[in-house]
Amino acid sequence: MNFHSKPHTYVGQVHLLVSDLERSITFYKEMIGFQVLEQTKNQAVLTADGTTPLLTIEQPEGVQPKQPRTTGLYHFALLLPNRKELAKVLLHLLQNRYPMQGASDHSVSEALYLADPDGNGIEIYRDRPADMWNWQDDQVFMDTRRLDVESLLAEAEGEVWTGLPKETVMGHIHLHVADLRATEEFYIQALGFDIVLRYGPQALFTSTGRYHHHIGLNVWNGVGAPAPKPNSVGMKYFTLLLPNEESRVATVARLQQLGAYVVEKNGIAITRDPSGNEVHLLV
Repeated sequence: MNFHSKPHTYVGQVHLLVSDLERSITFYKEMIGFQVLEQTKNQAVLTADGTTPLLTIEQPEGVQPKQPRTTGLYHFALLLPNRKELAKVLLHLLQNRYPMQGASDHSVSEALYLADPDGNGIEIYRDRPADMWNWQDDQVFMDTRRLDVESLLAEAEGEVWTGLPKETVMGHIHLHVADLRATEEFYIQALGFDIVLRYGPQALFTSTGRYHHHIGLNVWNGVGAPAPKPNSVGMKYFTLLLPNEESRVATVARLQQLGAYVVEKNGIAITRDPSGNEVHLLV
């Protein structure tokens, strides 16, 4: 099942602020495997298939370092089409001795964790088939076990890493927020996501179409955490792709009814969640 196409609502791309554009371009090309789709003096649009933008990196004027204990990006997650591609990524990172932050088996998926040179979090993962996921009512079972690295590496079968496969998509995004209750109202009531997993009072996983999660939300940086400064390293915004114009119009109406910030610019509806995370609504 394809959870990243119509009629689902899902993350399309992420826009990051970085401190050194050329350094970040080198990292995202050589370590992650993106291609540059477009480039200007202060930003680059990155793609896996040569046509679809997945990540934009921008060096703003007066950029400031990443601020700790704020809301914003925890990680963005690149979904690979199969286990062999994940194995090739792992082998590539090990061969280049790039520092990793973790490697986990989540039952629904297998995932590698790292950060870019500015500390922006990245997950690279593959899903197990959806018919292997375990559900209890409307809650999906997710675990965090040690990844079987030996088994994964064997999957590469000697094939050489050549970058991100063209089928790569932005699988999900995970955000730091300041208040889970207000956040739940925004993403569930206004944006139309469903809660698929609760981690007590600390985190929520949400999705459409019974995916294990399109958006993760947590208060691990502290309840009431402030938003970062506009020109600090981190996430500028992310996009949500809605199935059609009618859905977009209805979503904007729900946001307005909720009293959320929402404006229209060049045919794009721009909103912010209660923690200041900016979301662009596209079709």
